[in-house]
Amino acid sequence: MLKLYNTLTRKEEIFKSIHKNLVRLYTCGPTVYWFAHIGNLRAYIFEDILKRVLEYNDNKVKHVMNITDVGHLTSQADTGEDKIELAAKRERKSAWQIAKFYEKAFKKDLKLLNIKEPDIWVRATNTIQDQINLIKILEKKGFTYKIADGVYFDSSKLRTYGRLWPKKMKILPGARIEMVAGKKNPTDFALWKFTPSGVKRQMEWDSPWGRGFPGWHTECVVMSKKFLGVPFDIHCGGVDHILIHHTNEIAQSEAAFGKILAKYWLHGEFLTVEGKKMAKSEGNIFTLADLIKKGFNPLAYRYLCLGTHYRSKLNFTWQSLKSSQNALENLYQKIRELKSKSKEQRAKSKEQNYRKKFLDFINDDLNTPKALALMWDLIGDQKISNREKYQLLLDFDKIFGLNLAKIKKPRIPQKIKELVEIREKYRKEGNFKKADEIRKKIKDLGYWIEDTKEGPKIKKLS
Repeated sequence: MLKLYNTLTRKEEIFKSIHKNLVRLYTCGPTVYWFAHIGNLRAYIFEDILKRVLEYNDNKVKHVMNITDVGHLTSQADTGEDKIELAAKRERKSAWQIAKFYEKAFKKDLKLLNIKEPDIWVRATNTIQDQINLIKILEKKGFTYKIADGVYFDSSKLRTYGRLWPKKMKILPGARIEMVAGKKNPTDFALWKFTPSGVKRQMEWDSPWGRGFPGWHTECVVMSKKFLGVPFDIHCGGVDHILIHHTNEIAQSEAAFGKILAKYWLHGEFLTVEGKKMAKSEGNIFTLADLIKKGFNPLAYRYLCLGTHYRSKLNFTWQSLKSSQNALENLYQKIRELKSKSKEQRAKSKEQNYRKKFLDFINDDLNTPKALALMWDLIGDQKISNREKYQLLLDFDKIFGLNLAKIKKPRIPQKIKELVEIREKYRKEGNFKKADEIRKKIKDLGYWIEDTKEGPKIKKLS
């Protein structure tokens, strides 16, 4: 059975969907004001693994992901500028152009990482009236109050506020203590922000309370409920969403509908860089494009993420990424070799044992590190046929998402083939000095020669 760690109950649980064999999944999408960095992308890789595991267990997954294109302020304390509007000023474009450009860039990153797109994309700006309607419900039930800068949710009115918090935590730390003038409680949050007097925003709408824009936390409640209902099965995001964003989503859902928004809440841990927090001040924020510029295959980053459990911190280093790329290239070479030999027939061996172990690992709260280690055990197992290995690896890749089925034998340039023939001639003559010189020349051109009993094998270097 599939077991998942539920942040809501603080324990690992056997997963049971509300409707048999149908899983309604909501994953917090990007705020499209800049490129997603590799820390952001780690969360989307984790969510992709989850989706693939759900499907591997014969579930149909209805997956919704939002695009936050308005309402996400630079401070979590309901202060600061809207990130989209700020980016528009910085790049001298309209807010709409900014959102469209970075949404497209994000979707390109998903494709490069072989992350399956959701069934439904939903933009916050396309659900403004729905958000106004939710605030009206909250207002009618007595959970709102109005101050100079907007309409706020009164967290003191909800006895169960803070369901996701650690048990001993009484109040949110840090930025949430910063109080907006007129705010009743530090944990209260904006449902609708008014456009400041004398300011003309690019993204603003009329509402019963005044012209302005919705709060970030309200958007996700509306977008998930609109397409998945309440409650739905699984809500995902990064651990940074637990204390504020997801806490406030749950609060609004309970206050408005008397139900928790989702049954299971899953969160992916942070990525650090060389042991430090990823931050502009550290100069260590990297995008997928930065990795590609340095010659890395985007799937090498995916492979790196597979090697650490999604609930454990992952420390990114360039050396670890290089090691992952080498491992991936080695895996691709093994696939090429197995594919060419996969017509070999042998009696059934330990195939079912590998399938069972693999399923046990991925169903144990998505334990990809153990599943990855099992894959290498399989490759080295001499008691299982090449045909079985190849088929099992393709089956495992339904979870790993490393595109193993698309690996083809590389086309070796004629020049390399000619150099290999010359080298073989020198070897047969016993002129090993000349043979080694040719080998080095071949390596400089990006290829490697492996001498076997069947003759030289040419491999492309990563």
